Amino acid sequence: MTLPSFHDIRAAADRLHDRIVRTPLTRSAWLSDLTGADVWLKLENRQIEGSFKIRGAFNALLRSPVAGAVTASAGNHGRALACAAKELNMPVTVFVPRTAPRAKLDPIRAHGATLVLCETYDEAESDAIAHARDRDVPYISPYNNPEVIAGAGTVGLEIFEDLPDVDLLVVPVGGGGLVSGIALAAAGHGNTEAIGVEAAASPVFTTALAHGHLVTVKVGPTLADGLAGNAEPGSITFDLVRDLGVPIAAVGEDQIERAMRALAANEGETAEGAGAVGVAFVADRGGLQGKRVTIIVSGGNVDPDRLR
Repeated sequence: MTLPSFHDIRAAADRLHDRIVRTPLTRSAWLSDLTGADVWLKLENRQIEGSFKIRGAFNALLRSPVAGAVTASAGNHGRALACAAKELNMPVTVFVPRTAPRAKLDPIRAHGATLVLCETYDEAESDAIAHARDRDVPYISPYNNPEVIAGAGTVGLEIFEDLPDVDLLVVPVGGGGLVSGIALAAAGHGNTEAIGVEAAASPVFTTALAHGHLVTVKVGPTLADGLAGNAEPGSITFDLVRDLGVPIAAVGEDQIERAMRALAANEGETAEGAGAVGVAFVADRGGLQGKRVTIIVSGGNVDPDRLR
């Protein structure tokens, strides 16, 4: 599989220009006062379908030589791909864990996609890959796909256009598609650093970097359901994260819960657990004084009962 490049991210931005919204980049007075840094929030929770995933979904379908696709998803990628496929008049089948929030499952059905429920994300991914292979239909991974990664990287381009002198980008990490795209964009921009943040309950990349390769980890229950699950063996996202030198940190459930609550109370923003891990990391991290930091709030699709 060919690794995406900064040029691919630029091309994706041109391709997506009239298909997505340019999400706000807003300064957080609360986090800036708390950390002594100049902290900004890239609000992808306000993106079409409630997450950054629409960027990669549209880019992958627009670049696909075949009309139609199969995917696995924790929820947001499936929702985004179903939306994009509906607009492009393509059939799509989405495999998801049955524990995914209704805020993600119901829109997949509403967009007319075929929805297949599995016990876990890992099962959904393996079943989706087999389904696509057996039917000779493209499998569009939510992360292990160059076009998906390039689409995700357009988040970084927007940040650099609005805030060129940002020092640090803080990025949620599940399968690694977003952090790979952001790190590629940062490498093309200049001196900006990127750091990934994953849920401690699903320590895929912290474990992989410690071992030098992807290994299967035990995934526990987490508020960050969008980040939960192992990465596909041989995923190019590990190569990109390793080769670009992106450090990965992990946050616990108490930190994620506090971050979701604080975003609602201090910023008026609804963030799902996966979207709040960057805030959880920055809120509890020292040593950021004087830095200009942007946190990507990657999604806001959380069931109302859970948020309450």
